Amino acid sequence: MDRVHAILAGAARLAAQVPPLFLVAVAAVLVALLGSALSRRLPWSGGFLRLVGNLALVAVLAVTALRFIHLDPAFDGVLPSLGFKSQEVVGDETRVPLSPDGHYWLEGSVNGTAQRFMVDTGATLTVLSEQAAADAGVGPDPLRLPVTVRTAGGSVRARLARIEELHAGSVEAHGLDAIVTGGTGGLNVLGMNFLGRLKSWRVEDGVLVLTPIPVAAASGTP
Repeated sequence: MDRVHAILAGAARLAAQVPPLFLVAVAAVLVALLGSALSRRLPWSGGFLRLVGNLALVAVLAVTALRFIHLDPAFDGVLPSLGFKSQEVVGDETRVPLSPDGHYWLEGSVNGTAQRFMVDTGATLTVLSEQAAADAGVGPDPLRLPVTVRTAGGSVRARLARIEELHAGSVEAHGLDAIVTGGTGGLNVLGMNFLGRLKSWRVEDGVLVLTPIPVAAASGTP
């Protein structure tokens, strides 16, 4: 009996780590297969189950595609009409001098908790360390599958998340996508999904200049 309880507990822990969207996809496939198996003896019931399974699978694929499209700044103007919150980066111009270590560092905050960021134009997404995410109350998105990211130490698993409010210098971002991972050694990174939503960014005489869209313009105030 103890062994059965241990197996059930292990299965429960495993299920808790699997994204709900993946579980829905598996259930949809099983329902479609069951419908196919029943279609010879019970054509109406089997056909109905197969239809439900196929529709559920199409819905899962559509949600998955939209979640990944959400990462691309090029679709920012379209996504709100599809029910997704817009990601915006606004504020005032910020100038960041080059540090002696050859990187650009910014003091800022995530959901009100102080954090330090390195600007990395080679990073597709903004990255939060697990500790920074925990301090700021940023949890993984249950509808997104885990991803594998490459770091200096090799490939590590990460979870996609959403930052409600991020401040970096005089720039603020709202609803910004990010990945949370323990493979950065505590490092937080501002990636291209942050930089790409600025009005412009450039390097002048070793100084990184971040020019966001002014708050008034972003809100539509004349």
